[in-house]
Amino acid sequence: MGKVRAAVVGQAINCADTSSRDAALPDFDPPPRVLLTGATSQIGRALMPMLHAQGHRVVALSRAEQAPEDLSVEWHRVDLAEGWPDVTACEWLISFGPMQALANALSTLSAAPCQWLVATSSMSAESKRNSIVAEDRALSASLRQAESALITQCERLGIGWTVLRPTMIYGLGVDENLSLIARRALQTRLFPYPKGQGLRQPVHAEDVALAALHAMDNSSAQGKIIEIGGGERIRIDDMFRRLRDDMPVWTMPLPVPRWLMQLAGKSMPKLRGALSRVDDDLVANNHQLTMLLDVHPRGFSPDVTRWLEVKR
Repeated sequence: MGKVRAAVVGQAINCADTSSRDAALPDFDPPPRVLLTGATSQIGRALMPMLHAQGHRVVALSRAEQAPEDLSVEWHRVDLAEGWPDVTACEWLISFGPMQALANALSTLSAAPCQWLVATSSMSAESKRNSIVAEDRALSASLRQAESALITQCERLGIGWTVLRPTMIYGLGVDENLSLIARRALQTRLFPYPKGQGLRQPVHAEDVALAALHAMDNSSAQGKIIEIGGGERIRIDDMFRRLRDDMPVWTMPLPVPRWLMQLAGKSMPKLRGALSRVDDDLVANNHQLTMLLDVHPRGFSPDVTRWLEVKR
């Protein structure tokens, strides 16, 4: 295990030297009408320009009021927990929001509101299944239950479906993981990070959005749950070092020893799960992603200066 592990740490995988930013978008003629939930999420923000470039008409759902900036996007303030919205049926439904709420809303319908559906879940469905932390195991179970509920409704209504399971998502400065750490370090000039040996495979939001687009109307991807990680597997401490190296200001590195992590886990229950996994490999198998969707995610490439410019 040690030799195999050493061979992949910090190395590109799944042809990731070819950035998916340069990949051609799939061609649809005419471009289908798209219903997009979770439109203001980081993946939704990444997908919008791709849909615009292809000339899609987008019906975007958000729980908050949105000011229309693009006439090709029809915004609706909707909470799927309250039921299915009164919107025109679309050929595609792409969902980056809560799966259980979507499944519950679909369960109220007698006719399909779309022909194809792509939804994002999370690799936490598997990686936290056997966690020592009860809350993590509960999250894993709820994700798998939501996936199953959504699949059941799709099959009942005759909707072609694909579920994507991304690893930790970063890239647009609105995530609650790496960009939050960078903002705190900018304020304090201190950069604490855990000393661990577990592998991480962070995936850029644009790569997840591209995978969703490639999955639409793709018979090879229909009826499949597809994992998606970044194009590089790196040790957790190396991931944080690379993030710190990209900071626009100098910050003091503060590697957190194991005894202090254990103490923090006991005194701060919210951190217990994350700290308990510093030596675990949280990675994805990108085989189906590359073979079925022809998506090759980029390696881990933080752009902290860009993240800090984003209004949250």
